[in-house]
Parts: sequence; structure tokens; C-alpha cells
Amino acid sequence: MPRFAFCCLLLLVCLAPARAQRLQPGFDRAEYLELLRLHARLADDSSFYAGIAPPQQFRRVYRSPVVGLDNRWELWHNGRGVAVVSIRGTTIKAESWLANFYAAMLPARGELRLSSTQTFRYALADNPRAAVHAGWLVGTAALAPDILARLDSCYRRGTRDVLLMGHSQGGAIAFLLTAHLRQLQRQGQLPADLRLKTYCSAAPKPGNQYFAYEYEAGSHTPQGSWSVNVVNAADWVPETPVSIQTLRDFNQTTPFVGARKLLRGQPLGKRLALGYAFGRLDKPTRKAQRVYQRYLGTLLAGQVRKYLPEYQPGPYFPSNNYARIGPTVVLLPDAAYYQRHPDTPDKVFTHHLFQPYQYLAERLP
Repeated sequence: MPRFAFCCLLLLVCLAPARAQRLQPGFDRAEYLELLRLHARLADDSSFYAGIAPPQQFRRVYRSPVVGLDNRWELWHNGRGVAVVSIRGTTIKAESWLANFYAAMLPARGELRLSSTQTFRYALADNPRAAVHAGWLVGTAALAPDILARLDSCYRRGTRDVLLMGHSQGGAIAFLLTAHLRQLQRQGQLPADLRLKTYCSAAPKPGNQYFAYEYEAGSHTPQGSWSVNVVNAADWVPETPVSIQTLRDFNQTTPFVGARKLLRGQPLGKRLALGYAFGRLDKPTRKAQRVYQRYLGTLLAGQVRKYLPEYQPGPYFPSNNYARIGPTVVLLPDAAYYQRHPDTPDKVFTHHLFQPYQYLAERLP
């Protein structure tokens, strides 16, 4: 074989494994299971990952300090150009649960002041009607600077592929963090060739419909989506937070916007009857939304300041129309699953823990 041809063949052989390591869009069962194994190790109590084998391809290279509302993350690496950002979910601490209940919405573009030295400026969506969960935005704001610094270090050492993984509250934060990182890429503040792929596991709903639309559009490519939402159909957590949809949550071009004006052209009897019915349907949802914002926004912000004394949110967004983000991989329980994990009223997290998610994921085709 001529020397030149031999060198070309050798080069192709050496490059083939590198090319094979690049992340691909879409759900990959083996990839998700490996992420679940390493992510479970974020728990300080080993009972949370009992029966879950250690990760096979990645090793932990960094564990962050606790910041924000008991938020923490880990960096894992496979030594072949792929890093994992693993974001911790809810813990037993009061401040971690406070992050979940602090469920008023904030605009998806704005800034949060966490302290006199840390202001988080963010643009998670372009649509001015997009809004996100306040408590999980605080967690994102607290974690983001450290994550960006570590990703910059990884990039300088040759890492070009990054998997983001979160389970439960960690999954909700992973949605918001992914949107933040994408925006930084568009602004030229994060390398455009840093490939991001996100797995949100058992995640609650992180924002409203307009945020979901932009997030899904930003994840989609002709080859598939770069973000996956994995849900156990028996798990109640992905059904939260409670959503309240008012007529203001609809798009502007809708018959609801001009409903009052249309009623004015009706005969008096019909106008009074329809107007009464319309008010009975519209007013309760508007009132419920205001109460939601008052108690799970303004009131709980005072509790947040017990842990972040200088915290200052922007103005709340007048909506609580939480929406699930896709594409969603549904883990559908069957009779065999319920024999292993029966519905148990006094164990509300029976279907939410790592073990049932692993069991169902292993049985996917």
C-alpha cells in the first residue's frame, strides 16, 4: 500500500471513534439510564439510589458548594470529550421546598438580584408573554455562574459535547438553564460549537405555554430534538404546579378577546344572560390567579429573603398557566410495574423516585 494511502487510512481509523462519540439528537435509552445512574449519586443518602448501579462511562470531577435555595450541581466527564452537568432536585431542607412553592411567574426576560454582588440577567425567551416559575429561576440564577465557569474550563480542554441532566426540581431547573445557555450562545457569550443535549426527568412544568413554544422550537432540528422530557405516567410531580388558565393566557387573535364587544350587539335579554354567564366563567379564574400570585409570589418572596437577604425579583407576570414541555418520552406503567410499585397513599413519592424510573426505562424497546 502506498505510504500516502496508508496515512489516510490510519487517520480515518483514528478519527472514527471521535466522530462516534458526538452526541446525537433524540431519546437514547442507554444514554438516559447512564445519566440516571450518575445523577442519583447527587443524593447524600445512599438509600435514594439503592439498587441503581454506578455509572459505567462517566466519573465525577466536581461537586459544587450549596448555593441559592439548597441548590447543588455536579460535573461528570467520560474522558472522551463529553461532559455532564447534573443538577440536584428537591432535598429535605425547608428552603429547597420553598423553591417549589414559590410558584408565581416571572417574565422569561429580565433580571434577579440575589445579592449586592450578584445580579442575574437572563433572556430565556423572546416572546414578552413568556414567563417561568420564580423559585426555579432563583435556583438557575444561583447555579449558572459556577456552571458557566466550569464549562469554559472544559471547552478550553477540548470538550465540545455537554449533557444536562436533572430529575424532579433538577429537571425544571435544567429546562431553564438550557434556555439560558442557548441564549448565551446566540449572543456570542458561549461557544456556538458547544453541543448541548438535555434530559429532564420527572420534571414539573417550568413555565407557561409561550415559554414552552420557544423552548421546543429552539430544541428542534430536522434530525430530532436536543431536549427530552422523561415522565412516568404514574408520577404526580410532572403534573405540577397547579395551572390556572385565564382568558388573558390565550393568543391575541381569539374570539375571547372581543367577547364583551360582541355581546353588546345582542338583544337585551340575551345580552344580560350571556354577559352573566361569561362573567361567571371569567372572573373566578382571574381571581384565582391573583390569589396564586399574592400567596405563592409576594408572600413567599419574604420567606426567600430569610435565605437570600438581599433577594429582589422583578415584577411578577400576571399568569399561572403552567404547561408541559415536549417532546416527552412517556414511561407507561403496566400490571407488573404496579406489583413492584403499588399506589400507596402514605408514600406519595412511590412513583417519583429513581428506582421506578429506572425500572420503566429499562423496559423501553
